[in-house]
Amino acid sequence: MPNDRAALGAFLRSRRDRLTPSQAGVEPFPGARRVPGLRKDELAVAAGMSPDYYSRLEQGRQRNVSSDVLDALARALRLDEVERAHLHDLAAPLTRSTSAGPRAGGHPDAGLLRVMRTLDHVPVLLLGRRGEVLARNALLTEVLGSPLEPGASFVRFMFRDPAARARIVNWSDFASATVATMRRETARHPDDRRLTALMDELRSTDADVARWWEDQTVRDYASVEKHVRHPTAGPMSFAIEVVGAPHEPDQRLVVYTAEPGSPTAHALAVLAGSNAVPRH
Repeated sequence: MPNDRAALGAFLRSRRDRLTPSQAGVEPFPGARRVPGLRKDELAVAAGMSPDYYSRLEQGRQRNVSSDVLDALARALRLDEVERAHLHDLAAPLTRSTSAGPRAGGHPDAGLLRVMRTLDHVPVLLLGRRGEVLARNALLTEVLGSPLEPGASFVRFMFRDPAARARIVNWSDFASATVATMRRETARHPDDRRLTALMDELRSTDADVARWWEDQTVRDYASVEKHVRHPTAGPMSFAIEVVGAPHEPDQRLVVYTAEPGSPTAHALAVLAGSNAVPRH
């Protein structure tokens, strides 16, 4: 059974809409334009396929799609590596094993836990593929103002916990990136019903999630900046680095790094030494 072809068509349409003929390197077809982006027939020509074949793809009527066709579309649409991988996932047959579904993220990777325990001087968080908290250290909870107990959803924290919007100065940047990352995960794991249910729930109850989901943006976990307003330590700035383990691709260690000698590094040292931060 093929993956959700409606999702494939929606993604293709969104990427086509954002690209003009000049950006795609094709001559605009004559006639009045009803859309600012590429027409379907213009994209078909750019990708080297018939307009009818491309229409079937976008309408979800093409059951099987070859890798060569997907690569041609990715080139024509100027997709980046994450978008290209996402396109292939959306077009893949739904034949991946579901055996990892129930246990996905259930047990923290021992190696990643050892790394986390050597980083008591900075906030650290271990996440599963659904954004569930597998482990975190004391500084993480102190900086973000939430207990984030193992088993809690970091995704729900971002949208449901008032502390997220209160503490994270650039909340909208971080929250939109969270949605884009979860969209990428749903394509990687179309059989994960718990992940799909989580995003359906948030889309139906939060206008920001719905809006960011509809724009079809996808991203992998990546290094970003996070600015935090701590009630006693004041402004703090972190570069967020993400570490994975080859044998546990669904788990990621998220490390909040600070420049040595910076005000943030000094504030962390104070917080780590205060009685307000319990040891785990």
